[in-house]
Amino acid sequence: MEEVLSLKNSFLEESRTVTSLAELQQLKVKYLGKKGLVTSKLKFLSGISPELRPEYGKTVNEVKGYIEEQINRIESLLKKEDHKKRILSEALDITLPGKFTPFGREHPINKVLSEITRIFISMGFEVEEGPEVELDYYNFEALNMPKDHSARDMQDTFYISDDVVLRTHTSPVQIRVMEKKKPPLKIIAPGKVYRCDADISHTPMFHQVEGFMVDTAISFSDLKGVLESFIHSFFTVDTPVRFRPSYFPFTEPSAEIDIGCPFCDRKGCSVCKKSGWLEILGAGVINPRVFEMVGYNPEVYSGFAFGMGVERMAMLKYSIDDIRLFFENDMRFLKQF
Repeated sequence: MEEVLSLKNSFLEESRTVTSLAELQQLKVKYLGKKGLVTSKLKFLSGISPELRPEYGKTVNEVKGYIEEQINRIESLLKKEDHKKRILSEALDITLPGKFTPFGREHPINKVLSEITRIFISMGFEVEEGPEVELDYYNFEALNMPKDHSARDMQDTFYISDDVVLRTHTSPVQIRVMEKKKPPLKIIAPGKVYRCDADISHTPMFHQVEGFMVDTAISFSDLKGVLESFIHSFFTVDTPVRFRPSYFPFTEPSAEIDIGCPFCDRKGCSVCKKSGWLEILGAGVINPRVFEMVGYNPEVYSGFAFGMGVERMAMLKYSIDDIRLFFENDMRFLKQF
């Protein structure tokens, strides 16, 4: 009996040094495990005289219950302590300065391209795309520029083979769409184009938006109304606009569209070469020959087409004087947008 009671005191002494749940588990196994000190005392029960056996069993069970109670109490305290330590280790110090997270910006070319697209979509135009590696037929011949046509010299072309080129404009999309669909059509075709040219106002790769509209009774006045509405939406409502006669093999009549120079307010400067006007795009009524190439009856259908360089539009909108800045990836330049 004295040995059983002494286990209670020895447990209390050892429990005072326990500092973790792992140590507590070891102590529990030592006293209450299958081969523990308290459990082993029950093995002597059969060897005790019948008159002392009830008292002995009661004492062992009381010691066992006491030790279990203390283990549960210590376990609860240790868990609370661990929880406090974890909270302290995970707590945020709100007095510390915040960490700066840099945000990306939309590239000025994509920004302008998105704005152009949005304006034309608001007018009811749909967006179509085509391949950048294009057949000579779609890039030139179907647009009224056969093999020996002098207009091919207007565009410095990257040839992959005799019949395959890097498209010099997005106008081939016009042919591809008209081959597949019947009028009425209101389409814009944004995308990359390629020409052998490089200086402060030209790059070998640039972006262009082709647009066209085909239906019965489409006239030059429709073209004028659409483009003036676009220009006044893209720039300002009081931007001066003029149409100059020009030539393109796939439109007849053709025109260059100018706006009043935003750099000098039409007073004349080095940017506009003292003219007060800046060219922004070309356009015209679709040549009947183009309709014949796609199987449209030019006696029934008419339409107009236009094309603009996105980089040029961005340069005018943001007063940028060197097109190469768009492609140099200088963060000082890009952060301005």
